[in-house]
Amino acid sequence: MTKADIINEIAATTGLPKKDVSTTVEAFMETIKQSLLDKRENVYLRGFGSFIVKHRAEKTARNISKNTTITIAAHDFPGFKPAKSFIQKMKGEEITEND
Repeated sequence: MTKADIINEIAATTGLPKKDVSTTVEAFMETIKQSLLDKRENVYLRGFGSFIVKHRAEKTARNISKNTTITIAAHDFPGFKPAKSFIQKMKGEEITEND
């Protein structure tokens, strides 16, 4: 599913104009990006999942074709962790009240 498909689906479900839905979806994605990039804050969407900033430590790697050793600098990268209830739905399991 693409962003255009999501916009079309939301517009059809809500009856809102595609232009308004597109603006809302763009603003939603920009807010998540800014939270992760600028503030280094995780974004929690209850029942769906979390967009999180993961850290990868510096490490040494090998370039096999040139037979050299290189150092890969430490860096942050975005990740997504689905909610437990979302995982249970994907597995077809019954959702418990505690989740």
